[in-house]
Amino acid sequence: MYSLRKSTLAALGTAGLASLLGGCSFEPALRVPHSPSDQVPYTAGPSPKQTATAPGPAGHAQTLEYGQDLDREWWTLFHSKALDTLIAVGLKNSPTVAQAQAQLEEARAVARENASIFFPQVSGSLSAERAKSSSAAFGGNKGGFRYSLVTGSLNVSYYPDIFGVNRLVYRNSEALVRYQQWELEAARLTLTGNIVTAAVNVAATQAQIEATRAIIAQEQKLLQLTENQYRAGAITYLSVVNQRSQLAAEMATLPPLEQQLAVYRHQLAVLVGQFPAEAKVPDFRLSDLHLPEKIPVSLSSELLKQRPDIQAAMAQMQAANAVIGEARAQFYPTVKLTAALGDTASNPNLFFNPISSIWSLVGSLSQPIFQGGKLRAQEAQARAAYEVVYQQYRSTILGAFEQVANALRALEHDAETLKAQQEALESARSALHLAESSYRAGATDYLSLLTAEVQYDNAKIAVIKAQSQRYQDTAALLVALGGGWWTQKNDMPAPVAEPSSAAQAPASTS
Repeated sequence: MYSLRKSTLAALGTAGLASLLGGCSFEPALRVPHSPSDQVPYTAGPSPKQTATAPGPAGHAQTLEYGQDLDREWWTLFHSKALDTLIAVGLKNSPTVAQAQAQLEEARAVARENASIFFPQVSGSLSAERAKSSSAAFGGNKGGFRYSLVTGSLNVSYYPDIFGVNRLVYRNSEALVRYQQWELEAARLTLTGNIVTAAVNVAATQAQIEATRAIIAQEQKLLQLTENQYRAGAITYLSVVNQRSQLAAEMATLPPLEQQLAVYRHQLAVLVGQFPAEAKVPDFRLSDLHLPEKIPVSLSSELLKQRPDIQAAMAQMQAANAVIGEARAQFYPTVKLTAALGDTASNPNLFFNPISSIWSLVGSLSQPIFQGGKLRAQEAQARAAYEVVYQQYRSTILGAFEQVANALRALEHDAETLKAQQEALESARSALHLAESSYRAGATDYLSLLTAEVQYDNAKIAVIKAQSQRYQDTAALLVALGGGWWTQKNDMPAPVAEPSSAAQAPASTS
């Protein structure tokens, strides 16, 4: 009775100790850098709330709605079916996105492989042997003896996760899976941003080409007018030469624009995963794109959850933190349990006979005693690696807030620039009309006409560039805010909340 009670208490004590050790965590508390509160604005100084209004296309005011999140795929705010179709093709065919998807599948496979350590590893073996042994070792003088041996066994091995090392290895794998998931979403976000930017560049360059051709046609008319006045003796031949020079200079700007348009179209083709000669890239026009009037701007706390690059950096920190736990766990014993059950017989007919059965049950424990500082060096290496990704996370957050702040200021200044350029264009147009009328009437010289002409040409191109910049910076802001991936119905992870402090690990021993 006493021995039974003693063995029961020992078993309970062993189970309690294993449970206590299993509950210990060698992983340190995750250290997360400081981030601004929701009350702190993105920009230095007051954040813009509404942009200026300018006449003409893309001139309406934009309202920035702070504390609101995107409730749709961000590029649909431009209301362009051609753009939506092109992005759908790009997301389907892009090799960059496909590469990120393959890396995610690889990470998931590694996680499944590491998860197998939680289960017993079972293997079977079967061998047949025919051998001849010498009898000399036993003092005999005969030619030895021959025998056959057939052996079959079922082997089981298991690593009890007493100190949680297996959980740390798997936690590292899970974090790397999340990292690859966010890298995939970052690839999608970058791709859509590049497609929209390239489409705007196509539209803007096409508009500049059309404006340049119109300017060339106007200057050809002015050249004809100048030649007529020269024939009438009203002006010198120098005015004709100057006008021809101005026309030639304007015509020289056309081939570089056409080259740039070709480059942007080829870029779009590659972005959607097609060869330039085979892609069907639409002829985008600035007039076909709608400038979003209301732009939701997420709070800073939401930005940390919605930016894929920030979440990817967080997952890297979690993976590196688990590696520190692994390194600290190496100071403690490793337990392995193995078992084997089988039969061995010299005759196949006796293989399943009870007299041929064999079995073994082995429990082993290994404890590092002296490693020459290896284990401490490994822990120091893991901590240094964590510091690297910690600083990378800080840089990612700072870069994200910088991008949002720059984009907010850009929208404010773009609207003011477009307004000023539109006013300059109207003034230049009026000045050119007055100069042409005075020139026809002979009330002004050709130099005044040429000056008004150059000013008008520059103002017209400047307005197109200012309109294009508003589209591009609006897209940059929407991308910087995370792009609204959470509205997409695809296999994407939920935002990872900042983890609470983990239980402190037991002090490591040398």
